[in-house]
Amino acid sequence: MAAHKETTPGWKTTIIISTSLQNHDTNRILHAQQHRIRFSGCVESGSFIFPLSGTAFLLVDPQDLPEPFEESGLIQRINTFVQVHRNSFVLLYALFNGKKELDILSAIQHRFISSSLRILPVRNNAELVKAMLTIAKATSKPHVDRIRDQMTLARAHIIENSPMWEMLKNLM
Repeated sequence: MAAHKETTPGWKTTIIISTSLQNHDTNRILHAQQHRIRFSGCVESGSFIFPLSGTAFLLVDPQDLPEPFEESGLIQRINTFVQVHRNSFVLLYALFNGKKELDILSAIQHRFISSSLRILPVRNNAELVKAMLTIAKATSKPHVDRIRDQMTLARAHIIENSPMWEMLKNLM
């Protein structure tokens, strides 16, 4: 857990979590880091929503899906999730050493390739929490403003010090 605190020092946020995840280990990790947790039965089962950053994560565990997984309703669940949440991520919880996990990943990628959905494969609860917190922090105010300012400064520095820009100036 110390690794999580290093990546998000002193940063605490409110997280709306599906009641289906009330006893999940990720909930305990987030609570230990003193994030404000609110459970809701009105959100998609298996979801984590970060209202201040506008990001939402849907946890998919291939072990929980019936064979064949196409009959599980997963694609429809993800489709609904993407329609509701503008900045959406699927957290695919698997070791990725089995055919079933790779088939599910491939099916999700093919179905949602042209959408705004991003898929994050995670191997354990620590990776899952770290990924969510890193993305949520980077997309929340004032952190997103600071990142944008740093990118603007970096761009200006590159333009000012680039030999290519000097060459182009000399040609004009």
